[in-house]
Order: sequence, then structure tokens, then C-alpha cells
Amino acid sequence: MSVLTTLLLFCDILLLCCVECTVPPQDDMEPLEVEFHSVDFRNVLHWKNHPRAPEDLQYFVQYKIYGDKQWSIAELCQAIRELQCDLSQETSDPREWYYARVQSASSEGLSPWAISSRFHPQWDTTFSPPKIKLNVTEQGIVVHIKPPRSPLQGERNTRIAVTKLQKLIFRLYLTQDGVEKETYETIGCSKKVVIQALSPETTYCLQAVTVTPHLGRTSVRGQSTCVTTP
Repeated sequence: MSVLTTLLLFCDILLLCCVECTVPPQDDMEPLEVEFHSVDFRNVLHWKNHPRAPEDLQYFVQYKIYGDKQWSIAELCQAIRELQCDLSQETSDPREWYYARVQSASSEGLSPWAISSRFHPQWDTTFSPPKIKLNVTEQGIVVHIKPPRSPLQGERNTRIAVTKLQKLIFRLYLTQDGVEKETYETIGCSKKVVIQALSPETTYCLQAVTVTPHLGRTSVRGQSTCVTTP
């Protein structure tokens, strides 16, 4: 018998005992503020303890697609003590709507299920800024942009870039001596920007952000990277 099967059997026994003894669910054990936090499609369910909850709590997480009748077990989040559960793989279709729920268990019994609000990865995830690499050539400053990557695995076991899952724009801010000079944006699927007409022997710095155009969202600015023109 697997560990997961044993845990599920343990939960079933506890539930039966509660029903037979007519013991109501323990409301002061119910998880609070159950919600998804998502960055770059890393979809993590978070919750908080009830102020009067006992210390020996364990948590059990389930999830489902909106419209489904049956809940599915999050296999890696059974009898855990952490106040979070990574459901990135279980919620991997960015076009679907999802729910998740959490139940706590202790020697005192079981809590009611606490359900999250509806979660849509494409609408609810936020993005980190891209990484940039600068090269100085005769053309000017060539900026190579590396988009953030999701936790999802593609072919050859490589992590899928977020641009495969969401339409994004990358914006660059060019500064000189701390003064913002110009902004540039990627066009289409291009991940390279060439900045021309620059002064010689001058240090320029660049920062990048990720823009979600249909939602009007912009990430925080990435780390400043500087080069000096010849």
C-alpha cells in the first residue's frame, strides 16, 4: 500500500468517525485566505492558519477545473505542514479556470474545506522582467533579451518560456548618467534590439520590463546593465 493510499485511508477513517460521533467540523481549524499567487505561471496556493488552530495541523489540498464535478487530489500536497502548495503542474493549461481547496486535520478532527476564488493563469499571473545581455558592435548596442521561463517542462525537459504561453512585449529603458534618454520595445517575436546613433566613449545603461499588453500590466524593472561605446 502506497503512502498516499494510506494517508487517504486515514482521512476517510477520520471522516467516518466524525460522522458516527456527530462531531461537527472544527471551524477554528479552517484555513483562511486561501488564494493563488502566480508569477511566470508558477501557480502556488497559499493560506493562513486560524488564530485558534492547534499546533499539530496537517493540510490536504485538492483542485479542479471550473465546471468539473469531481475534485482531484494534489498528490504532493497531502498531510503537509507548509502553508502553501505548488499547483503549477496541476494548473498547467493557461486558458482554463481552476479552483483549489484546503482542509486541515489534527488530533482534534477535521476542518471544513476552505475554497479559493476562481483562478485563471493567463489573467492572474504576473511576470518578472527579462534578462538582458549587451554587446557593443559597429551597429551600436545589441541587446539580447531572454524572456522569463515558466516551471512547465517542454521537449527535451527544458522549461517553457512564458512567451509560448502568453503574448508579451519587452520594453527597454536607456539611461545616461542617471537620465532616461529613450525607450525601445520588441516587435513581434523578436528578442533582439539594436540601439544606434549613440555618442562615442559614453556609458549607457539599460533596464528591461515585461509588458502584458491586453491587461496593461508592467513588471518591475530588471537590474541595470551598462556598457561603454568605443
